[in-house]
Amino acid sequence: MNPYRIPEIAKQYTDYDMIRQHTDLPDFPNFRAQLLYAFLSRDSRLNPSSELFALVTSLVQMGLDTHDEVTVSNEVKEKKAARSRQLKVLAGDYFSSRFYHLLSQAGQIDLIKRLSTAICELNRLKTNLYVTMKHLKVTTEDYVRQSVDIKSHLFKSFGGLMEEVNRRSWPEILEAFTRCEVIFKEIFRSESLQDFHGSWGYWHIIQNGSKEERKLLEAQEQDPAKLKALIHKYNVPSQLYNLLVTQLQQLEAKVKQLDSDKLASELFHIGEPFFRFISKTRLLEER
Repeated sequence: MNPYRIPEIAKQYTDYDMIRQHTDLPDFPNFRAQLLYAFLSRDSRLNPSSELFALVTSLVQMGLDTHDEVTVSNEVKEKKAARSRQLKVLAGDYFSSRFYHLLSQAGQIDLIKRLSTAICELNRLKTNLYVTMKHLKVTTEDYVRQSVDIKSHLFKSFGGLMEEVNRRSWPEILEAFTRCEVIFKEIFRSESLQDFHGSWGYWHIIQNGSKEERKLLEAQEQDPAKLKALIHKYNVPSQLYNLLVTQLQQLEAKVKQLDSDKLASELFHIGEPFFRFISKTRLLEER
């Protein structure tokens, strides 16, 4: 198995001065890309294309995630914000176009069709989540489950191409890792008032809070001090931390059931940032 270098290769398509200077991009889907590469590299038939497949899937994901960050309203008066919005649209289009270009160059027409179908379904999943969120009918479990479905859907589409032994374990391992990724990021969102709206913590309080507390969250202009007090009252970071611990235990159990010790070792290496975070947090709490 060759060293994993997808993020470095992707930079030739994503790392442009114009983009860096005028807008921000979403995070590279590194956990999912590493997982896909690890599974494809151990598939005798797919191994020669493992790097290409992981790269193009990551670029498509980047394109979709970039478009998701484009503001709904086009009524942007400030020049800097308007330029940022325009660049997000163009960058998202460009990343997605690289997927078609690279696969067509390699003659992988069937994979273009497979990923295109997955993109259509992914957009449907996003629409469903958006509608339920708009009507404030999302529970925290709904939010995590649908977020995992959305983040993993493109990568999950490779299951049908894998050898039987990997085809069985791929969806479960991908889902378990992506749940960890979602919860992991939600912990940091819970500590940022700017990113709190629409987060796991937001839906937890909507689900469990009083009428007055829900009104506070739904207000267009929120009182930072009151919002911070709400997050503390409902122990949002602590609850997410416990969720991550539970999910990591489930992930560890699934990985240990794999037939390949080498693959299991690689997956534990991929999950190391999660385990390291848990250990570090425990040490800080014990002081």
